[in-house]
Formats: sequence, structure tokens, C-alpha cells
Amino acid sequence: MKLSDFIKLIKLRLTFLVVFSASISFLIGSMAKTGGVINWKNWGMLIVGGFLVTAAANCFNEIIEKDYDRLMKRTMDRPIPAGRMTTGQALVLGLFMAIFGTYLLGSLNLTTGLLSVFSILLYAFAYTPLKRVSSIAVFVGAIPGALPPLIGYVAGYGTIDQIALVLFAIQFVWQFTHFWAIAWVLDDDYKLAGFRLLPTGKRDFTSALVTFVITIFLVPVSWLPTYYHFGGYYVGVVSLICSLLFLYQSFTLLRTLEVKSAKQLMYGSFLYLPVVQLMFLFDFIGKGK
Repeated sequence: MKLSDFIKLIKLRLTFLVVFSASISFLIGSMAKTGGVINWKNWGMLIVGGFLVTAAANCFNEIIEKDYDRLMKRTMDRPIPAGRMTTGQALVLGLFMAIFGTYLLGSLNLTTGLLSVFSILLYAFAYTPLKRVSSIAVFVGAIPGALPPLIGYVAGYGTIDQIALVLFAIQFVWQFTHFWAIAWVLDDDYKLAGFRLLPTGKRDFTSALVTFVITIFLVPVSWLPTYYHFGGYYVGVVSLICSLLFLYQSFTLLRTLEVKSAKQLMYGSFLYLPVVQLMFLFDFIGKGK
């Protein structure tokens, strides 16, 4: 198996973003628990375990969707639909990564391990088949999509608390705008495989309106760390500015209904999350929590 095929099989860029989100939240959880002492060995275990679990979920996703991937220009060169890898080979690889990754995360604490198993099952076996049924798939997919910061925080802190739930909430709400921006850009390709991800199933005013409305919710949600006093005004102001800029991009899509605007919103979603999460971490570091 070529390295390029492995990269496509596990969706390396998506996997990297997931691991980044979890690793930042681990540092926040560790600082919330110890006041600044980081267990770097556990951080490394989280990164490796999180990478393997995410890669496994993506691997199972591609096994299930192999026949549909052949129909889309964006995915037809993936190793399974292109015939460079069999489903049996991918399944063995996926199971190995899932088991070893879950073992590493479970070694940190039981809750982290259970959440990782739940994320694989929900992403691969609920969200994936629902993509051809209804746009409700986006809601289902937003749950495993928002679990990485929760998993990372619990790995560092030990239990689920208010901070963990806020980190989950921010990424959960963000997921909708992120998903729908991508779905708008790739709608023509998605239709070839029968995927229905936009709110109405097509690029229209209603889909753009729903996207805009859900982005409005991100504004108060991003202020929650400051509201509950575990984040300072610095992170609150930065998060508010990012949310308002994100909202403006969403409004531009509503006004123009153009793929160009959706693409800008998609790129904005890639920037929004790491900026907000890093500011949250820097705020913790600055206050010496």
C-alpha cells in the first residue's frame, strides 16, 4: 500500500483537524485540573489514540461508501473505489486502528475510551448511511464532529464538567455552518451519489437562511466561556469578533446564493475553530489556571 493511498483512506487533513481540536482541549483540561502542570506522556497518547480512532472512523466510512465514491469526481480516486485496495484490507486496517486507538484513549480514563467508541459508531454507522436519506444526517454528524474537544478535555481533566460541555457546544453549533458550506460548494458532486446534506436538498434561499440562522446561535455560544467566568474578556472579545465575521460570511451567502460565497464561508469555518480554541487556551495560560 502506498503512503498516498493511506493518506486518502484516512482523510489525513480531516484527521489532523480532529486531533488538533482534541489536543488543545486536553491542554485546557489539564490546566483546569492542575493549574498548569501538563502530563506530556498522556498528551502524546491522546494524539496517537485520537489519530487512530479518527482514521478508523474515516476508513469505515470509505468502506461503506465505496460504491458512491466511484460516482463522484472528488472521491473516485480514493484507494477502494479506484481498485488499489480491497474492502477486506481496509477493514483489517480500520479494525486495528480502532482497537489500538481505543485502547490508548481508554488507558487515560474509561470515559475517554467510551466516548471514542461512541464517536466511531455514530460517525460510521449512523451519519454515513443517513447522508443519502435526509439532511438530518448533518445533525447526527455534528455530534461525533463535536466530540473531539470533549474527548480531549476529559482525557486531561478526568471527568465531564461545565467547561467540557461548553467546548462541545461551540464545536457542535459550528459544525452546521461548516457542513452546509461544504455541502453548498460540493452539491453537484454530492448529487451524483445521492447525498442530501443541504437543509432543503438544494442550493436555494431557504438552505442559505437556515445556515445563517444557525450561525447566529454561534455568537452567544462563543461567549459562554466568558459568561461562566472560566474564560476572560480577552477570549470573549476574540471569539465574538470571529463569530461576527463568520456571521457576515454566512449573510453574504444568504444575499448572493453563490458558490463563491459558500467557498469563502467554508474557508472561514476552517479558520474560526482553531482561532477560538487557541485563544481559549492562551487565556488559561495567561491567567495561570
